[in-house]
Amino acid sequence: MLDTAIDTIVMRPYVFSFFVAYLLACVPHVGWYKTLIFTVIGYAIAFSSEKLSITTGFPYGWYYYIETTSHQELWIWGVPFFDSLSYVFLTYCSYTTALFILSPLATRGLDLIALETRTIRHSWAAMVLGAFLQTFLDIIIDPIALQGNRWFLGQIYGYYEAGLHFGVPISNYAGWLLTSFALVAAFQWVDRRHEQKTPRGIVAMPYRSLLGPVLYLSVLIFNWTVTFWIGENLIALTGILIFTLPIVMVVVLALGRINRYRQEELQEHLKDYPWSPFNKP
Repeated sequence: MLDTAIDTIVMRPYVFSFFVAYLLACVPHVGWYKTLIFTVIGYAIAFSSEKLSITTGFPYGWYYYIETTSHQELWIWGVPFFDSLSYVFLTYCSYTTALFILSPLATRGLDLIALETRTIRHSWAAMVLGAFLQTFLDIIIDPIALQGNRWFLGQIYGYYEAGLHFGVPISNYAGWLLTSFALVAAFQWVDRRHEQKTPRGIVAMPYRSLLGPVLYLSVLIFNWTVTFWIGENLIALTGILIFTLPIVMVVVLALGRINRYRQEELQEHLKDYPWSPFNKP
């Protein structure tokens, strides 16, 4: 079992690099306990959705896994472990990017702090925006993953019928949106636990509010790089064009919001999260 786990990490270093980055961002944000609980619940939701789809066609439509690497890496009941695990960090970076978009922004020295509140974290707006941000990540990921035989992913899955979007069926994205809603809602549910004192693991580290959005961009850049590398320029350029306007809008609107918060917003932020970096001496 240990050998299989090591082989899985060796075979999928990019997945585990993103997962470690998720831990380094999530633990200082919500603490060890909530990070661990969401990781387990998030994996369970992702695995269940994939197992259900290859068995019944819901929610992603009919597809199949090719167990060519099942003797080299960890598979659980016909589903690659790393595949379901990736949903966890994709959810976190999408949700925290949504929080960055929705929250007032403040500076403390050179640090940039999103003035999150419990109201913002647990809002329908954060859930909807986070779910769509995660689905849009898959619009970039799935077409290149389907070409896995041309890069180091390997051909691990396929669709019974080629879809409209570079071979990916639209039902896949509908399934991703539904699953993303469930995952973001699960994170919000875990995060509702109210702490009276600073949870273990939370650290007022510089630029912590940017870690989630940076992880989101890193996933995009990784997939675009691989797409160009294998010569699928149209897939890459289409993805870049899809994201150009949203990225520009987020950056421009963020620059316009810095230090334009109301005192009431700051007080609510500090009341909800007294361990905020804003309180750091």
